[in-house]
Amino acid sequence: MDTMLNILKRSTAVHLGFAISYFLSGLVLNFIQIILYCCLKPFNKSLFRKINYYLCYSFSSQLVFMSQWWSRSKLSIYIKKDEYEKYYGKEHGYLLMNHSYEIDWLMGWHFCEGIGVLGNCKAYAKKAIQYVPPIGWMWKFAEFVFLERSFEKDRDIIKHQITEICDYPDPIWLLMTPEGTRFTPTKHEASLKFAQEKNLPLLKHHLTPRTRGFTTSLQYFRGKIPAIYNIQLAFDKDSKTPPTLTSLLYGKPVHAHMYIERIPVETVPEGEAEGAKWLHDLFVVKDKMQDSFMNTGDFFLQSGVPRVEPFEVAPRVWSLVNTLGWVVLTLIPMLYYLIGLLLSGRLLYFSISCAIFGAFYIFLQKSIAMSKISQGSSYGAEKK
Repeated sequence: MDTMLNILKRSTAVHLGFAISYFLSGLVLNFIQIILYCCLKPFNKSLFRKINYYLCYSFSSQLVFMSQWWSRSKLSIYIKKDEYEKYYGKEHGYLLMNHSYEIDWLMGWHFCEGIGVLGNCKAYAKKAIQYVPPIGWMWKFAEFVFLERSFEKDRDIIKHQITEICDYPDPIWLLMTPEGTRFTPTKHEASLKFAQEKNLPLLKHHLTPRTRGFTTSLQYFRGKIPAIYNIQLAFDKDSKTPPTLTSLLYGKPVHAHMYIERIPVETVPEGEAEGAKWLHDLFVVKDKMQDSFMNTGDFFLQSGVPRVEPFEVAPRVWSLVNTLGWVVLTLIPMLYYLIGLLLSGRLLYFSISCAIFGAFYIFLQKSIAMSKISQGSSYGAEKK
């Protein structure tokens, strides 16, 4: 049984099936979103957002399925138990996370699925992504913060979107990666040069954070979002399985370690300069934690941060049920249609259908490539 399952996990046909189901389900969900956006949102914004939560969850949880069920990846969580039970999933949160790995965002989704906020997870993203179906359309209807990388324009966008998001009836988690792009040696070199020029802390495992997006957001969510969640993520350094989407797609498990510190917003100083310094100081601590983990496999031994004991949350069954449901709804009718074409002798139509499958395979490869470290944006091209 295990051998057969391993064969399926390595099968290109199975991977292609995932891609087709994910893409088609996304388009179906986009269509529902369009109808609700036009017919419901103008009259009842709160109800639209509640329904849209489940539409977004249905789409995002198909990727969480790859982490939780397909690859059986492990997530160790370092959170104060009393705060976990009292606050997590019960309040709006503003997330500050390191951007060091290809799938750090997916491990974040993995955690958010467990506390019931996956459908209301939002993030800052490049404006161009909103035009890419189905994921960009999904995020657009979910009111992600799409930025143009021009601060004069982005300031108004941040003000409007933060105000809208804080008005949500259910808890939302808004993710910012202050580094602006994923860590690579080349970007790190540019970051160190910038930090030296500006007399900022020199970080070993992070890029110098871009502070203006954070300080601008802070002035608009202060008093509305009660807590900032400082997240530090790392993977086992000596693992033979790299933390990539390709590893998960082939069913290879990874082990992620996620430290989360809840910081009440009222403890963050007011003022742009003070807020910027607070963020730089936070990244100094984050860098010490990452250095400790890289050296010892432990966030706390060499960082000076008080130890928090890890625990794990068992995966909920909903991402499994949702993914299997979409596979049945999308792939069975398509296979039935293709077999009918083949048996009917309509080889031209069958060839066209095979070409469409080829296009889906290219979509799968492009989707994986989009998340690779080498595809990240250049660092240092814009002012911090």
